[in-house]
Amino acid sequence: MQGVCVSNLCVCICVSVLLRSAISQPPTESDTYTCETIPDACKGEMKCFNHYGGYLCLPRSASVIPAPEPANTPPETFNPCPLGYEPQGDSCVDVDECERDEHDCQPSQQCINTLGAFTCQCPDGYRKVGTECIDIDECRYRYCQHRCVNVPGSFSCQCEPGFQLAGNNRSCIDVNECDMGAPCSQRCYNTYGTFLCRCDQGYELGPDGFACNDIDECSYSSYLCQYQCVNEPGKFSCVCPEGYQLLGTRLCQDINECETGEHQCTETQTCVNIHGRYQCVDANRCQEPYVQVSDNRCVCPVSKPACRDLPFSIVHRYMTITSERSVPSDIFQIQATSVSPGAYNTFRIRSGDENGDFYIRQINNISAMLVLARAVSGPREYTLDLEMVSVNPLLSYHGSSALRLSIYVGPYTF
Repeated sequence: MQGVCVSNLCVCICVSVLLRSAISQPPTESDTYTCETIPDACKGEMKCFNHYGGYLCLPRSASVIPAPEPANTPPETFNPCPLGYEPQGDSCVDVDECERDEHDCQPSQQCINTLGAFTCQCPDGYRKVGTECIDIDECRYRYCQHRCVNVPGSFSCQCEPGFQLAGNNRSCIDVNECDMGAPCSQRCYNTYGTFLCRCDQGYELGPDGFACNDIDECSYSSYLCQYQCVNEPGKFSCVCPEGYQLLGTRLCQDINECETGEHQCTETQTCVNIHGRYQCVDANRCQEPYVQVSDNRCVCPVSKPACRDLPFSIVHRYMTITSERSVPSDIFQIQATSVSPGAYNTFRIRSGDENGDFYIRQINNISAMLVLARAVSGPREYTLDLEMVSVNPLLSYHGSSALRLSIYVGPYTF
């Protein structure tokens, strides 16, 4: 504004100035004067600036930047060549605006000289929109098989877990985790994009899917072994008690020490095999008034008065049973070896069963069955005299014979 002071009034004429309120610069002494001819020419918060034959009222934060003086440019010379060319002798040659830095390319752009002009080229990964270079989102064109990540001027491909980038940096190929140290404790199977852990027989996969824990087969069933099951890493084994040997992998078979020669019986003794052990008995077990007539048979001669009320013969037999056997149970059959015509036979337990653990069940005239009446526990030994009484009315005969049965009850239940 240009002003002329008249009394206390300012008459202003518009002039062109460049105002700058954002950056405050103090006026220099050469171009800024206070209005001394008009007291308080600018009111309120306004500040008075002297300006070429007048003054300006501006905010106190404002400053005035004087327009640059017009440069003394030489007069333009006549160019007979087209735009972008310059005369050289009698011909026109192209002007390299890029080399002369007479282009308007952005700092990020590359200037490319062309005939009569120039172009501004964007870096790879950018496209030109107007005068600006805009990043190209390569992921819009699905360059990657799995996942694409756009970055300024470029992009990168990423694969899902279990895959890795192929040599072309775009495709994804399966990773064999089993060859790269997969955390399987026993067996590893590679699958597409992942892997699976498996366990050997006798183990089961833990909750984490990697560890293999031993299976305690013995806890699953009490029938895996005849006697005792022993759990081992990845398997189980069956063991037998002393005096038995393993038959196959689960059954226990009694060792016949009398046949294997593992007994300590003397020459005057007979080895009797029983469950889990053996027994040495005297070779001659006949007691007065009986006399031995064979290895296991004793006879009481009728010529001896003491034999009158005793069985005529006693045959010695031995057997063994397991503890807690189910009852009633048939354990031994008695059979007459000879029967005279017209004779009637009856069977009874003559001695040795004071507690009533056994009874006789007669089958027919010549045979009977010894029955275990109550469950018994071992080790224990019974000696029963099983008697067969024969009566023949036709011959007026009355007599008997006995079988002395030694029963050994073993300590085990199988």
